[in-house]
Amino acid sequence: MLPSSPGPIGVFDSGYGGLTILKEIRKTLPEYDYMYLGDNARAPYGTRSFDVVYEFTLEAVKSLFERGCHLVILACNTASAKALRSIQQKDLPELDADRRVLGVVIPTVEALGSITKNGNIGVLGTPGTISSGTYDIEIAKFFPQFRTVSVECPMWVPLVENREFDSPGADYFVEKYVEELFGQEPEIDTVILGCTHYPLLLEKIEKQVAGRARIITQGELVAMSLKDYLSRHPEMDQKCTRGGTCTYLTTENPAKFTELAEIFLKSPLSATHVTL
Repeated sequence: MLPSSPGPIGVFDSGYGGLTILKEIRKTLPEYDYMYLGDNARAPYGTRSFDVVYEFTLEAVKSLFERGCHLVILACNTASAKALRSIQQKDLPELDADRRVLGVVIPTVEALGSITKNGNIGVLGTPGTISSGTYDIEIAKFFPQFRTVSVECPMWVPLVENREFDSPGADYFVEKYVEELFGQEPEIDTVILGCTHYPLLLEKIEKQVAGRARIITQGELVAMSLKDYLSRHPEMDQKCTRGGTCTYLTTENPAKFTELAEIFLKSPLSATHVTL
């Protein structure tokens, strides 16, 4: 039996990138309590199969539900692309039909209509997110007249997590993938950073894009979408506690998690180890 009393808003990511989403959510909605869970021991998810990503993500969602969360945000593009729909349609009715799991892809796609001028959209993401075709599918659903070009960036997450995002190697791989994107479609005017790690490379990406297109990072869009969701669903809003706190959980060594997490959040924190 899952706890029924109000609890924190859950935020899940396979690793550290979701902290960029959490940071913007807390900036927009600071009064709520949050519980962040990083499956760092099994990261990255980007190269894993649909079945494995679904299995791991469902385990994380169940863990957050058991810890009192009624609403969970999948702050991970790969999990949103490969697991969200199955969890929403198949698992929530069995687990608890009143709980909700939301992702980061739809809020990002919805914003495109007010951003692009010519409808040529570029997507930079992990191999898992790009191969899933989720952005292509959702953009076509919302804006069938738009053209989408996608490029896999398999080296960007390792560069960030190994703290090489300021290195010459990062310059090389940022240029490589950005030029591959514009090589397919020079008229791209909007680029989606389809992975929550990528904001740490934003300065280098902006330099390489060099005014050719507007770059969309997801944190602010997801935060505003969550704010709108809670205002439209008062029954869920009442199930989210307000104390301004944040608890950090990781499947990795807590000391290692804390060291890297502080790079993303630029503030000290402490984490607790959990097993999924």
